[in-house]
Amino acid sequence: MAADERSSDERAGRTAPTSRDVAALAGVAQSTVSAVMSGKRPVSAETRERVERAMRELRYQPNAGARTLRTAKTNLIALIVHLGSKVDAEESLPYIDTIIEQARTEDYDVVLSSLREGTAGITRLAGRSICDAFVLMDIQPDDDRVAVAHDLGLPAVLVGRPNDPLGFDVVDFNTRRSAELLVDELAITGHRHIAVVGEVAGERERFQFVLDFYDAARERAAFHGIELSVVPRPSDGWDGVVACGDQVLAHRHDRLGLIARAPQMTEWLVRLLHERGLVPGRDVSLVSFCTAETALSYARPITNVSPRPHAVSSLAMSLLFERLDGADHPPRLELVAPKGLVRRATTTVFTE
Repeated sequence: MAADERSSDERAGRTAPTSRDVAALAGVAQSTVSAVMSGKRPVSAETRERVERAMRELRYQPNAGARTLRTAKTNLIALIVHLGSKVDAEESLPYIDTIIEQARTEDYDVVLSSLREGTAGITRLAGRSICDAFVLMDIQPDDDRVAVAHDLGLPAVLVGRPNDPLGFDVVDFNTRRSAELLVDELAITGHRHIAVVGEVAGERERFQFVLDFYDAARERAAFHGIELSVVPRPSDGWDGVVACGDQVLAHRHDRLGLIARAPQMTEWLVRLLHERGLVPGRDVSLVSFCTAETALSYARPITNVSPRPHAVSSLAMSLLFERLDGADHPPRLELVAPKGLVRRATTTVFTE
């Protein structure tokens, strides 16, 4: 390139401004800058003026080729979710199904990517212009996918709470309140002891909602003056439940209530009680954090609080489509509240 063909920034040795610089100066999301340049999504007149003013001030000249690649609409949303042998599919599938359904109502399809790909999967999908936006599920407190998604500048919504959402909208379920409702059920029905089968050692710190559930259960039990034990599993799977079974059922003859934190654990506890000759709702109580569909699938329907996967996923997709439509309001944190507890056959009511 001849010297007189270079920009003044290049001749001065300065780095040319980027769309991220424009977004920072205008106080909007990088996707909003892209929307202003492409004209493919509506942007308010006031926001457009701020972006154009920032572009003039920075003397920003977008790369036409790059702009075409980044703003070409694919009508695909990438869903990054944790799938694998240790994942409770019954817990994850309702969220995935709803995300796909909601996407189709807006004429979008969903491409599924496993969390096993890590950050490379996000970069690959964005780099090949395969998708317009991301839904990141199974968010951990220090989740490196969040920073990678932020750097790519595409709209995204997080299902789960990281320590720093980096400006993304976040949707999660209020598991604290769910744990309180389950403990309240056992308290008002006269139980003296509560046991919760916990995570494998070192696993519980992976997700904020798990921490919230156990912390709230302990606090609520203390409020009611009931002994509560969170019994860790020595290993994954059914074998881990069997290994801690004696500890879990230590107070089975003294008004014991069991809390299952997930659908798979509900199944395992039903099986454990059956093998020990105990009937839930007669000898001990069993209450669960699971959907009504799961609770009603047993011969003795399970007392439950639902995690409301349809509500969580629907809200996440609603926020994502707002961003795809150019919304630049401050990022939102939404906690979906439980609707309440449904008492079924597995609650034992003890009387003096």
